[in-house]
Amino acid sequence: MWDNIIHILTVTSIWELLLIFLAKIIEVSIGTMRIILISKGYRKLGTILALIEIILWVFIASGVITGISESPMKGIVYSFGFAAGVFVGSLIEQKLAFGKVQIQTITDFGHGKKIANNLRNLGYGVTTIDAIGKDEKRMVLITFANRKSVVSVIDSIREIHPNAMVVSNDISNVTGGYIMPLRKLFK
Repeated sequence: MWDNIIHILTVTSIWELLLIFLAKIIEVSIGTMRIILISKGYRKLGTILALIEIILWVFIASGVITGISESPMKGIVYSFGFAAGVFVGSLIEQKLAFGKVQIQTITDFGHGKKIANNLRNLGYGVTTIDAIGKDEKRMVLITFANRKSVVSVIDSIREIHPNAMVVSNDISNVTGGYIMPLRKLFK
């Protein structure tokens, strides 16, 4: 029995298993990026990534499927590569930060005017709306930014009013108004 287990674990070289694992991570990372980019409107880049992804998939999957009965480890390594690829792809997308966000800030009037002026000085368009909160009058500020700069925008809001309510949402499309120049990556 142990001889069979050892045979299953060692029938395929460690280098081939490592190649399957790494290739699957690359393929699935590309697929994860493709899905995210297409959902954010980057169709051209998403299409190019789809072509690369399917070419990799054909060769990786065929190599695993044709030898899976002799070496079940290929299937196991392939599966782990898939899971790792989803994780790596999401990390890559997070670092690239494609897309735009809408940042809404709810604060009192005094802080609201300071925040709006500061954001405008930083080059962001800010729309202010008079509002009524639970206990007092408030100001709502609406700003659009690239996802890559959302942390710095929120930090600049927090410097002026640490307790301001700040909500950010991913958005897929913005037209009109003033928006800080957005990246045009294959879009």
